[in-house]
Parts: sequence; C-alpha cells; structure tokens
Amino acid sequence: MKLKMAFVMDPVGTINTEKDTTYVLMLEAQARGHEVYYLELRDMYVKNASVFGNASRITLRKGKDYYKLGKRTPTAVETFDAVWMRKDPPFNQDYIYATYILSLINQSKTKVINDPKGIRESNEKLYTLYFPEWIPASIVTKDIDQLNKFLAEQAGEIVVKPLDGHGGEGVFYVRDGDRNSNVILETITNFGKQYVLAQRFIKEVSEGDKRIILLNGEPIGAVLRVPKPGGEFRCNFHSGGSPAKSDLTERDFKICKALSRRLRKDGLYFVGIDVIGGYITEINTTSPTGIQEINRLNGVKLETEVIDFVEKLCSH
Repeated sequence: MKLKMAFVMDPVGTINTEKDTTYVLMLEAQARGHEVYYLELRDMYVKNASVFGNASRITLRKGKDYYKLGKRTPTAVETFDAVWMRKDPPFNQDYIYATYILSLINQSKTKVINDPKGIRESNEKLYTLYFPEWIPASIVTKDIDQLNKFLAEQAGEIVVKPLDGHGGEGVFYVRDGDRNSNVILETITNFGKQYVLAQRFIKEVSEGDKRIILLNGEPIGAVLRVPKPGGEFRCNFHSGGSPAKSDLTERDFKICKALSRRLRKDGLYFVGIDVIGGYITEINTTSPTGIQEINRLNGVKLETEVIDFVEKLCSH
C-alpha cells in the first residue's frame, strides 16, 4: 500500500543530513514508493474548521543537493495518510497552537505522529514525574528558598533546568558553597517568577547520558552521549556531546516497560528518553533524534522499523 506522508518540520535547507532523524525517515519512506510532502508550521492553517497546509512534494537524495521541492499547493491535510510532527523545539506558544491545529485532524483518516494532544501533555521535563520510581529526586518550583533547601537535601549538588528549554540550553549545575549559586537560581527563575525543575546531580553523568529510542513503547536502540572533556556535564549533541556505542541494560528494559502503557495511551509512538545512572532525566516526545548515530555505531537501519510501524498503523 502506497501512502501519502506529510512531514511538518524545520526548514529543510537548514538540517544536518549527517545527523537529522527526519531526513532518514523521509528517505526510507520515499525508497518504499510513498509520496513524501514537506510543510513548515507557517504552512498550516484552518479554514471552516478543516486543516490545510501549503504542502510541497519533496524528493530527497544523499549528497550536496539533497532535496528538491515541488510547487507549494494548498492541500487538505486529511488527504494524507500520515502527518509527522517533526518540528524541533523550542516548545513555545507557536508550537502549542500548531498542536491545537493538528488536533482538529480526524485520526481515523489521518494518523498524526506523535499525537498532538499527547505532545501537549508531555513536557520533556514534567512528563518524567508520572514515573517517580524511575527518576532522580526532583522538585518543580519557582521559590528560591525551596531550591536552596532542596540543594541542602541533595548533598549540596543539583542540576536546574528551565521547563521550556531544549538541547541542554539554560541548564545549570549548582553546588553548595559556590558564590554564584544564588545568582544562578535568581536568573533561571527570573527572580522567583518562573517554574524550573531541579534534580539531584547524578555523578554518573561523567560517563554519559544514554538516549534510548522507543517505538510504540518498545526500545529499538540506544546511543551514549558523552560530554566534552574539561568538566562539561551536559551531554546533548547540541551542547557538544559525542556519540558512543551503548547496549540496553536490564534496568533500561524495566524503565521502558514502566513507560510503555502511558506512552501508548497518549499516542506517543516515537519517543526518545534520556537515562543517566539508571534514572530517567527527560522524555522527548516532540522531535526525538539519535537514529543516525545508533545506525552508524551498530550497523543497523532503525528507520526501517519506524516506517514498518507507520505502514501498519495506517492500514488499521
């Protein structure tokens, strides 16, 4: 069965084809004969309660000139079999409005991956709190006194994150006795006006942060993101982390099993979780990456499993 698939994503001309997960998903879909279309957030609109998009048929290949776009054509989104929400964060107000628009799509006709309601409900930082057994000691607050109390409770070392951050941006390590600690907490909370997530500092972060890719609640691969030498604790590729081969442990499988039912319930088919020292630190449901790194390190092609799943999803 040949499908029409639309990918809502960042400008295609800005992606890194050596790392981008959306790119290999599109290539695999195209290789199977599916029609692949390209949209940005600005291309979507609603008319008479129906969702439309100025969609362009896209042809992809490997190499320097890696894409060719057809004419942008107003298209009823429900004429697609599948719509992939692959716009990268930040998860800002514009992103939220886009999920409301996508929620108008009748998913009995068109599958949206991931489910837009599920995306709205799964802030990368806060969604972890549904799984308290598998996360480090955490607090969500805008109160600086509460953060200082939590710092003392966690042996004087915590990590503080903005709730709307991504790629390691705005993440701080806070240590008791550091003369800058109050400045950091004032800055990240905007002097007590913005909620943040603070977590116990996990010392095993020096060994790396494991990104596990889950497909319909099942783990299909993992890559270790190793921080830059010289004391950097952030492991994200965006922050300079480098990929290293990593196997799934018994605890990793237990974590994935604990998440699977909730992920399926929320329509979160394609997810990336971050695990440090055996604890979940973030759950990425917006536009998880890591497939190309896993492929290269393990000699696999995970995008085939993902497209297999979507073909089955669209056949129901």
